[in-house]
Amino acid sequence: MIVESVRPSEPCSACDARSFSVCNAIELRDLDRLAALAVSLTVEAGRTFIEEGDPAECFFNVTGGTAKLFKLLPDGRRQITGFASTGTFLGLAVSSTYAFGAEALDAMRICRFSRPKLRALLDDFPAMEKRLLEVASNELVAAQEQMLLLGRKTARERLASFLVNRAACLSNGACVCGTRVAEKVTLPMTRSDIADYLGLTIETVSRTLTRFKSEHLIDVPSASEIIIRDYAALQGLATGLN
Repeated sequence: MIVESVRPSEPCSACDARSFSVCNAIELRDLDRLAALAVSLTVEAGRTFIEEGDPAECFFNVTGGTAKLFKLLPDGRRQITGFASTGTFLGLAVSSTYAFGAEALDAMRICRFSRPKLRALLDDFPAMEKRLLEVASNELVAAQEQMLLLGRKTARERLASFLVNRAACLSNGACVCGTRVAEKVTLPMTRSDIADYLGLTIETVSRTLTRFKSEHLIDVPSASEIIIRDYAALQGLATGLN
């Protein structure tokens, strides 16, 4: 189920995503103009809110929860290409249709913006337009990283990269480096989703996580979370240094 309201359920200034999303380019005094353009969506887990191939009429800002992004193959299979968490801005591609689909992994909150209306707003707020350009550039870098991950990295390096990137994503822009330990990294995606994204089998993902645990790199208190015990070692493995 997708529940829609014309304006956000809470003021933009109180939004958990504001400090690290594109919206932080708008000054507090001007947030009402941005809020007037937003349609707040609540999406149940398992619901698709972007359909690949549909007209790309809107942008989406994730303000809560996690989605998996995927491409459809001609025979109906899906390839997961990424995960979108709080603060992610979706729909920046310039094509007339969406190049991917997006499905909620858990209960999500999303702000939807009409493309024409938001583009008109950008004329008055060049700082936000610059921020969107930075997001688009980061997406290109992420795509290149994904090509490297699938083309050259070993199974251990792929999974280590995934966990390190997930920890960085959940840090909301805070420093994640050196010997920093992530107390908890939530994994709303299934082992099957992770395997699909990394180009591995479920068995390889499970076996590699077990090995990481035996090497005291991580703990696995439940299927939906891990605790990173040695971030530096895991990061070194992700970059091929260990």
